Amino acid sequence: MLIVRSPVRISFGGGGTDLPAYYENHGGTILSTTINKYVYTIVSKREDEKIQIISADLHAMEHWDDLAKMPIRGKKLELPLAVLKTLGQHVSVNLFLASEIPPGTGLGSSATVCVNLLKALTTYVRMPASKYEIAEKAFDIARNVLEKPVGKQDEYAASFGGLNFITIARDGITRVEPLNIPAGVKRELQQNLMLFFTGTAHDSWTILREQEKSSAHEGVETLHEMRCLAECMRDALLAGNLDRFGILLDEGWQAKKKLSRRISNAAIDDLYAIGRKHGAVGGKIAGAGGGGFLILYCEQKKQAAIRESFAQRDLPELKFEFESEGAQVIVNDPFLDGDTNCGLRWHFSLNAA
Repeated sequence: MLIVRSPVRISFGGGGTDLPAYYENHGGTILSTTINKYVYTIVSKREDEKIQIISADLHAMEHWDDLAKMPIRGKKLELPLAVLKTLGQHVSVNLFLASEIPPGTGLGSSATVCVNLLKALTTYVRMPASKYEIAEKAFDIARNVLEKPVGKQDEYAASFGGLNFITIARDGITRVEPLNIPAGVKRELQQNLMLFFTGTAHDSWTILREQEKSSAHEGVETLHEMRCLAECMRDALLAGNLDRFGILLDEGWQAKKKLSRRISNAAIDDLYAIGRKHGAVGGKIAGAGGGGFLILYCEQKKQAAIRESFAQRDLPELKFEFESEGAQVIVNDPFLDGDTNCGLRWHFSLNAA
């Protein structure tokens, strides 16, 4: 049996500059961190040459006899199906998928699912793949196989893990630069961040398609501003200036709302205003916008007032910590189900008598 997990992410700045329509002309920059909320894939062998996939989040189950004959598009489980067909490896397995975060909430869970499946299946079939290769393959599957209007940031965040500044060259070459800030600064940053679920998931594909169109026309100047703000956020963190970081987070949110009228709405604006009234310096809606999680930056001593106000509106807070491992195998044990494809971490030796 094989169990793999990959983290979701919080994006602070530069979202939208990771779309090809923008970075192929100007280059992209993103500042993000992964958190200790995970997507899991459990792989176990079958004896009947079939493949079965169960998704706890989508409440879906499908199985196939001949993967090569299966169309990808339009399936509820099109993402795992696309991963399996793209790898081109014959396996007879059960795949169980589950997440600690519901889909459509702005924390990059779709990309994390793809990264996690790739990590699980390449491990299972003993196909060596680096963090870079997994991230790039996940992006290719979403962008070119499933034709989703995705950028690159989510796949690289999930694969690498950590607090990173991600740069994308015009030719698509992506570089992940870990931010080596003092432990005390990182701890204070984590403690000053708050996540609240607004109670609505969103269709990020529609928003991203609008952003992609605007990035080639009227939205390009806004994306220039957002790219610059991501760089300024990085510099503020490296300098240990967290107040400056919070202010820049607000500036980035105000800029982002210019890209599409769907990014925010009256309810989100009201919640953000309440957070600011009670002490938040800055914040944003996670991901493409339109719903999902609201991120706020607020000093700890002022957070109680925000919690109380949001509790009155039945907005749950998601407690989290930063994580730095990215996609990783957490169980690889042949003794659980007798699967000889597993057990890559087990080493046996015979001691001479």
